[in-house]
Amino acid sequence: MISKIKYLFQKTFGCEIEWIEKISAHGSQREYFRLYSQKITCLAATNEDKLENIAFLDYSNQLSEKGICVPKIYCQDLDNNLYFIEDLGNTTLYDLIELEKKGEISFQELRNLYHKVIEELPKIQILAGKDFDYSNAYPRKAFDKQSIAWDLNYFKYYFLKLSGIAYNEQELETDFQTLTNYLLSTNCNYFLFRDFQSRNIMIFNNEPAFIDYQGGRKGALEYDLASLLFDAKADLKPEFREELLELYIKEANKYIELDENKFRNYFYAYVYIRIMQAMGAYGFRGYFERKEHFLKSIPFALNNLKYLEENINLDVNIPYLHKIFNEMTNSEKLQNIAKQKLKLTINSFSYKRGYPQDLSGNGGGFVFDCRAIHNPGRYEEYKSLNGRDKLVIEFLEKENDAQLFFENSLEMVSQSIKTYLDRNFTNLSVSFGCTGGQHRSVFFAEKLAKALSQNPDIDIVLKHLEQNK
Repeated sequence: MISKIKYLFQKTFGCEIEWIEKISAHGSQREYFRLYSQKITCLAATNEDKLENIAFLDYSNQLSEKGICVPKIYCQDLDNNLYFIEDLGNTTLYDLIELEKKGEISFQELRNLYHKVIEELPKIQILAGKDFDYSNAYPRKAFDKQSIAWDLNYFKYYFLKLSGIAYNEQELETDFQTLTNYLLSTNCNYFLFRDFQSRNIMIFNNEPAFIDYQGGRKGALEYDLASLLFDAKADLKPEFREELLELYIKEANKYIELDENKFRNYFYAYVYIRIMQAMGAYGFRGYFERKEHFLKSIPFALNNLKYLEENINLDVNIPYLHKIFNEMTNSEKLQNIAKQKLKLTINSFSYKRGYPQDLSGNGGGFVFDCRAIHNPGRYEEYKSLNGRDKLVIEFLEKENDAQLFFENSLEMVSQSIKTYLDRNFTNLSVSFGCTGGQHRSVFFAEKLAKALSQNPDIDIVLKHLEQNK
């Protein structure tokens, strides 16, 4: 693919690429590369899904023509599933949310940006959505009954099933149908961005710009607003969400006449369907594809559900779904699912062969020298044994120095484990060394692993480097 990128760049811009940088695509199967030259910097996008490529390119042109800030399309080679787009930088709205949490920007700065986004949203939905051509929409032209069924099944099979929440299939399906009918009873003739959340809003020259709209289709106004205001890891405060909701109603009323009470009723119903869709994604990407950052969104989504269940009365009767939501929000398993464990690697080794290699990238950890402890390997009856054997264990347990050595080691390691967990560190290594890596080092490594085995916040990897050669 790199050679194809270089060829298309030369053909389009008449110069060579000086540097190529691969960019993370998070939950997408697309790949992105930032291309640098003296003449221009742009992004190359590759995607095996040709129909999705066509939808993105078509939507980009339509939205741009209607005054919406989206990436410019520089060129395309659909035969090779490749296209070049404008580089809008690295800063998303979500990045600024994180900076505000750290105190690196003010809440007022973040608030101003959210207001700009809210002011743009009805322009996208209503103005740009008027006479929008959905002929290249993919996979559906509208957020219709089929689209909703896909989202609800996504939630059912990739979240409820994988997380172990028990449910009655028929009762769940009954409420799914009731909710679907209610959602589709509002006006569904606007442009629905589909994934209108903070990671898909770039901040370019202090103004919002928009990406990842290739899944756009015809639908209700309420959906995109729900996506933005109940964006899980954005974790907006309820009073700020209410402020933005009021602002949206005011802005939308510039273009159409909204019944505020009716809009609010439908809005919160769409919040539920959006949260369920997101839960499906967190389950699929987290449980199935083992992508940690999706699992970390689950507690935030649960908190949003809890807020809804405690504060919002829906204008639609879905009692079984409320029962399921209550079980989810009270599930200790789900609340703790995203808590990152500390990987604790415990080694035994021989000093004759040098220190163990640390593969975590942290540059090592604790190394405890066991050679001052009385060595059972000096005695014939123990020479063929190792530190896991009963006779060796009994020998060392009788040594006062060995007990003191272990207690001091355990105290130091335990202190570091607590600190590492508090600071969200991911790896810690502890190595015990002796002359042959057979008796004392193995004994202490085993003893430490056993002492820490009940800590639910750590995953222990035990390696006896001499024993496992």
